[in-house]
Amino acid sequence: MTALADLLREWMPGQRWFGSKGREWAGITEEGFFLDRSEPVLSVHRVTITYADGGSDTYLVPLSWRDHAVEDLASAFVGSVTNDGQESFAYDAMRDRDATTPWLIHLANASTVGPMHFHPTGVAHIPEGLPGDVLSTEQSNTSLVYGQEAIFKLFRRLEPGLNPDVEIHDALRNSENPHIAPLLGHIEIDDPDPSRPPATVAMLQTFIPNASDGWRLATASFRDLYAEGDLHADEVGGDFAADSERLGAATASVHTDMAAALPTQPADRDWFALVARQMAERLDAAIEIVPQVAEHADGIRRLYAAVAESTEPVVRQRVHGDLHLGQVLRTATGWIVLDFEGEPARPLASRRELDSPLRDVAGMLRSFDYAARHLLVEQPEDAQRAYRAQEWADRNRAAFCTGYAEASGLDPCGESPLLRAFEADKAVYECVYEARNRPHWLMIPLHSLSRLTSRD
Repeated sequence: MTALADLLREWMPGQRWFGSKGREWAGITEEGFFLDRSEPVLSVHRVTITYADGGSDTYLVPLSWRDHAVEDLASAFVGSVTNDGQESFAYDAMRDRDATTPWLIHLANASTVGPMHFHPTGVAHIPEGLPGDVLSTEQSNTSLVYGQEAIFKLFRRLEPGLNPDVEIHDALRNSENPHIAPLLGHIEIDDPDPSRPPATVAMLQTFIPNASDGWRLATASFRDLYAEGDLHADEVGGDFAADSERLGAATASVHTDMAAALPTQPADRDWFALVARQMAERLDAAIEIVPQVAEHADGIRRLYAAVAESTEPVVRQRVHGDLHLGQVLRTATGWIVLDFEGEPARPLASRRELDSPLRDVAGMLRSFDYAARHLLVEQPEDAQRAYRAQEWADRNRAAFCTGYAEASGLDPCGESPLLRAFEADKAVYECVYEARNRPHWLMIPLHSLSRLTSRD
């Protein structure tokens, strides 16, 4: 094992974007090349980790190199290596501002550097020469903001094939949809196996300044409601329903343009049966991890069985795949939908499959429940707060559906067995997530499962 591989083995498990924390490693290999040899030197490494259970992951790790330790970069320090008596200090290049300019220079020039290929779209100016500032809120990827002009997203986990985020934004380039940020370019890296397609490394989009995160706006609205002890949701100054309705219309607009630009296919009985079977398998796996889910299992299985027998008309298409309030931004003129990557933990091929737009609707409906109920975590027995949370969630869920229906002509929230099953499937996923990461939040999806199955 090389000295650099030893450093990465120690450093990577502590990074937010590393997705297999706690998993036993069997080995690590790395191969790299220099992307820029100025000061600091910038290298890019493809790091493959094999696990004791037989699986493996490949990550992209850019490093900046200096001949001395830099105190201001202490939080980004990876380690040092010595070659021929010369010590070199390695830093996380995405948090070293001096190392962030080469990405956009190469993209503007459509460069090829080693196995890496830069593809500008040519739709707008790329601000080469500006340094990038890292965003600290992301989990599975790493993003840099270049001034007020562009945002660069590095996909840490590599898989052969075009990332859905790039694919969908590129397909919608000519639609001029006001609810997406234009794609400025993307980067690919050749696979070591020439029979496999390149992996998407990164994408660059127009940055949306002065925008507000949907989750923060929604939770602020509920806090306003709770502060007014004697008012209803529609009487509070911070009522969010109008924004929810506009968000529904924006979601419908994006779905419509995706269906026009990318393949579609009518759903048949085999697809309904497959969806029901996959959801049932996820339920069985979740019960092994979160025994409390078993209390609702019979009702959930009835929801899934209704999907298997469904004859509702569904046109399958490309969808967002992970839509929630944290994936949308509110600007002065409307909503912007972000991150069409899908759930990063799922294989790339499954994220590119055709699905029902109701999958996205269900994700947003679940998010309204979360926005209202997260404040109950500290006071779970507060009946008054629970009533007001449900009132707020119901009002905003209904407003979202109204906006979607008026924009598309299709009511997404009628008596659809598929929508209810998608909501339950999402809540089951949330139970596993919360049990592993925030056990005190587990009550939120468990309550939703109780609500969904009590209507059965």
